[in-house]
Amino acid sequence: MLRNYIKLALKVLGRRKFFSFISLFGISLTLMVLMVATAILDNLIAPRAPETHLDRTLAVYVLGMYNGRGGRTGPPGYRFLDRTIRNLPDAENASLFTQSNQLVLFHEGRKIETHLRRTDGAYWQIYQYKFLEGGPFTQTDDDSAHFVAVINRDMREKLFGKASAIGRTFEAEGRSFRVIGVVESVPITRYATFSEIWAPIGTMKTSEYRREDFGGFGGVVLARSKADFPKLRAAFDERVRAYPRDAEFPTIRTGLDTSYEAFARLMTGNQPTAPTTLVSGVLLVAALLFITLPTLNLISINLSRIMERASEIGVRKAFGASSRALVAQFVVENVVLTLIGGLVGFFLTMIALSLFNRADLIPYAVFDVNLRIFGLGMAVAALFGIISGVYPAWRMSRMHPVNALRGGAL
Repeated sequence: MLRNYIKLALKVLGRRKFFSFISLFGISLTLMVLMVATAILDNLIAPRAPETHLDRTLAVYVLGMYNGRGGRTGPPGYRFLDRTIRNLPDAENASLFTQSNQLVLFHEGRKIETHLRRTDGAYWQIYQYKFLEGGPFTQTDDDSAHFVAVINRDMREKLFGKASAIGRTFEAEGRSFRVIGVVESVPITRYATFSEIWAPIGTMKTSEYRREDFGGFGGVVLARSKADFPKLRAAFDERVRAYPRDAEFPTIRTGLDTSYEAFARLMTGNQPTAPTTLVSGVLLVAALLFITLPTLNLISINLSRIMERASEIGVRKAFGASSRALVAQFVVENVVLTLIGGLVGFFLTMIALSLFNRADLIPYAVFDVNLRIFGLGMAVAALFGIISGVYPAWRMSRMHPVNALRGGAL
């Protein structure tokens, strides 16, 4: 029966080309926008190189210290992270690193605007960068403040052209760094892994950072498995409770978060209650509002299509077709229509993302579609089809056979 409904749906779509085109245009355009937005969000928080272990990584990117009147919120400092995430029980590894900060350097008379991130040696064990030349610096390099650096592919071209960069030097912050590794470029959308230059934390100009609770750092903990998350969070929370308080700001608010939780905490400014629920709710409401108008338009078009088929409905009801069978037929037809629109939207998404990538609006960003995005798009298309098809199908099933044969109103 379902096969017959699908065959009939395809014939109806071919017979009513104008309505089919209008419907497909609205569906595919709506789903394209949703899939493009999903692809961007996926690029922000989904596992991808070099963050291949993101499913068992927890992070601390935001710290807040408050009193009854207000407080301070910002990236944590080295001292806070050093005391709370180092050597957590059941952790495979932990790393501290600075945010990727903008930097201007001069090389052979040329001004180069770039980004610099400082890390410890464990950083390179947690994140799986693809090395094109050389390798990473170690914890020994950090402890001994060796002036070595890893650069990305594009920075190598800016500094040294197509030649090998290993062993060559450049000046940054008034000091000479020797290149020991070159990695594939990472998009700026990756909060913990984007940069163009990486250097040891120990090469910072002063050691003042070691005494700061706030200071533009971030920290990650690599768990042995996702099952260890509760134990790691419990140990982290215990250390936070025992952390020395500032008399003026006795309340500390932070979290050992997954990538999505960290994203939500950043977006909500470290709100005390369920930031992930708030962000998820906002995203869901925005998506629902965005598809409401196309859904209403499609319902209106479907009602018009049903009026055109009034005589067909009348004949089928006169020969004993049940309301349930008619509803099922028209809902299947609408779902087939929206799934075709979903496929068209998927290909339009690929084109839009390709153009977006070529425009190079976001440094090193490569937005693409994958099975997650395709599956979500088709699921939304099916839901879109069911919602926009049920009401017109129900109205159609209530038509009296005589009125239907006469082309009467619903």
